[in-house]
Amino acid sequence: MTVRYASAIDLAAVTAIDVHVHIEVDGHGDASLPGDLVEAASKYFSTDAPRPDIDSIATYYRERKMAAVVFTVDAETSLHHAPLSNEEIVAGASRNNDVLIPFASVDPNRADAVLRARRLIEDHGVRGFKFHPTVQGFDPSDERFFPLYATLQEGGVVALFHTGQTGIGAGLPGGRGFRLALSNPMLLDGVAAEHPDLQIIMAHPSVPWQDEALAVATHKHNTWIDLSGWSPKYFPESLVRAANTYLKRRVLFGSDFPLLTPDRWMADAGPSTSSGTGLFRPEVLPGILKDNAARLLGLTG
Repeated sequence: MTVRYASAIDLAAVTAIDVHVHIEVDGHGDASLPGDLVEAASKYFSTDAPRPDIDSIATYYRERKMAAVVFTVDAETSLHHAPLSNEEIVAGASRNNDVLIPFASVDPNRADAVLRARRLIEDHGVRGFKFHPTVQGFDPSDERFFPLYATLQEGGVVALFHTGQTGIGAGLPGGRGFRLALSNPMLLDGVAAEHPDLQIIMAHPSVPWQDEALAVATHKHNTWIDLSGWSPKYFPESLVRAANTYLKRRVLFGSDFPLLTPDRWMADAGPSTSSGTGLFRPEVLPGILKDNAARLLGLTG
């Protein structure tokens, strides 16, 4: 039976929307990444936290009165490792549609990537797609992948791209062969230019290319920045300034759960009050935490 997602999120009942949550294990005990990469990422993030399944993640966010965008990464071509099932993630999000929003992932290097993406949009109702150019081993600016982006644009769904440094493969010989330069956000400039109605999230502070990400976001208003993967206390000053001012309507809260939790993110961002003690201005924070994502994901009405 085909499960098609329909959101039942009550925006008034949630305090935040976390746009960056990884499903790393499924209900069968299978992992999204090979064991050496899981271990390397845990070491990089200094965490040995458990990898919860989708229903446990829903419970976690429900307890915090938050909603979450959930996804895996399909990098079967480069990793020779079977990905988690997009269809099972949609089914899990549908069981928990009061707090979860499903994104899918397709390996762009597959010959049937466009067909897979279209089916996931039309038959399963996914709200976006996650790409990790470094791990998936593709140059997002290569025009070979433009038909895939056109399919996402036509379907009205979001494209979320990892940008900047990554903990996946960090410390392994040769970084496990992964190439960081594939995650330079400037490679997304042409994607945004050629697909003006495709909404693109540049995930994470794009260290060491933060200025490039800000330049793209300033020039291409179909691009957004999520604040996941780094503790806010390490955010580049230029990113904080942009989030508080000229990009305040296109910056999104994200954690990178389970490797970085929303609890830590909130604690490290600090309170946002009229006294100015927090990282973000009090009039800006509601947009970053919830309102911008609600608008982007079509949850506002």
